[in-house]
Amino acid sequence: MAITASAPAPAPALDSDAAIFTQQSPYALDALTEHKRNGLELAVRARWIAMAVTAVFLVYVNPKWDVLYYHFILLLLCLNGWLIRRVGRVGQSRLEMLLIFADLAIMTIGMVLPNPLSSEDLPLAIQYRYGNFIYFFIILAAGTLAYSWRTVIAIGTWTVLIWVSAAVLAWWFTTPDQALSDAVLAIASNNADLAVFLDPNSFLLHQRVQEGIVFFLVSVTLGISSRRFYRLIQSNAGLERERANLSRYFSPNVVQQLSQNDEPLKQVRRQDVAVLFIDIIGFTKIASERDAYQVIELLRDFHGRMEQEVFHHNGTLDKYLGDGLMATFGTPLAGPRDATNALACARAMLETLAKWNKIRRHAGEVEVKVGIGVHYGETVLGDIGANRLEYAVIGTAVNIAARLEERTRALDAQIVISDALCQRITHEGDRSDLKDGFVQHEACELRGLVQPMTLWALPR
Repeated sequence: MAITASAPAPAPALDSDAAIFTQQSPYALDALTEHKRNGLELAVRARWIAMAVTAVFLVYVNPKWDVLYYHFILLLLCLNGWLIRRVGRVGQSRLEMLLIFADLAIMTIGMVLPNPLSSEDLPLAIQYRYGNFIYFFIILAAGTLAYSWRTVIAIGTWTVLIWVSAAVLAWWFTTPDQALSDAVLAIASNNADLAVFLDPNSFLLHQRVQEGIVFFLVSVTLGISSRRFYRLIQSNAGLERERANLSRYFSPNVVQQLSQNDEPLKQVRRQDVAVLFIDIIGFTKIASERDAYQVIELLRDFHGRMEQEVFHHNGTLDKYLGDGLMATFGTPLAGPRDATNALACARAMLETLAKWNKIRRHAGEVEVKVGIGVHYGETVLGDIGANRLEYAVIGTAVNIAARLEERTRALDAQIVISDALCQRITHEGDRSDLKDGFVQHEACELRGLVQPMTLWALPR
């Protein structure tokens, strides 16, 4: 009785080509690590399921006590799969490779050597008549789940060498039972080829070599397929890197839109946009009372909290401005609620700031106060620069928003917005409550502007 099943062996070391591009891109390394981790889990689970099904099947075809030997082989394969999962990683791992080689050796031993618990006295060559070599294809196919292309081909090479070498050694050292051969020859005396094929002492070495050649060709084919898959991972890693770069500036839903949009960002165009400026009031005094490290930590905390609100309200972080930042709403793609989102973001910033100040008060730190200016108007969008491009939002609307933020000091306000923003919010129609508490200031002069403007301010 020969063992009739095997199972997939999880991933070994990363090939050198993959190692090169993982050094160039951490996103590629992350992608390969995730690919291998998932492949390991899938391969080990498939192995355990296959071993359980095989154990039941062996009892069905051989309901004798000697079947326990094959159950022991299955148990060794399960244990080895667990070990491979424990040591499997992206990168060179000699121990992982050794365990995979052990997988192939265990399978060969289980298929070739006679069952020591069986009382049947059959020639060793009979073990090669059960056709169990086909189960090596399961390991090879499963290898593409998480293996590098080089390792897939290595598995094919190792399998052929182990299988053919075992056949040659068995043929060399085994003493044939000549009486059996003579009996078969007498039965098939009229057909020499049939006599050779039926000879229980014949290892049919030409068939063993044929199995090896076919298996090696299949492993090379699957290895090439695995290499193409690794190239696809590399390409996807590049796309993830681009998305990560976009996510530094745009909210997640905007990144999603950009990734599906075929229009280039560098296309210069005019567009109505809501622009928000926020700045820490009295930052110079705060900074003068702290060392540089404390100042940087303060700015990191502040920028991180404000940036989160920008993204939460579908805004775009245009740039950091020392102790403040500029954000836009409606870039790079206009939306139906850009003005509403901008004012909602400004109010959310104040709420976040109040919570942060509560924490700072408990820590004995000075409270942080801000001024926020928001305007809605026409801007020019597009890339600027020559060799190093930067996506920019420029125009009078940007300057007005900056002046509104400055005006918060004179009006003793937390937020100052333009009448154009108010009208746009009314037009958008679903969050008129955002304007609650604002006080109108007519004919206000702003630095750099000729015509006075009507402003709305939220007092402190």
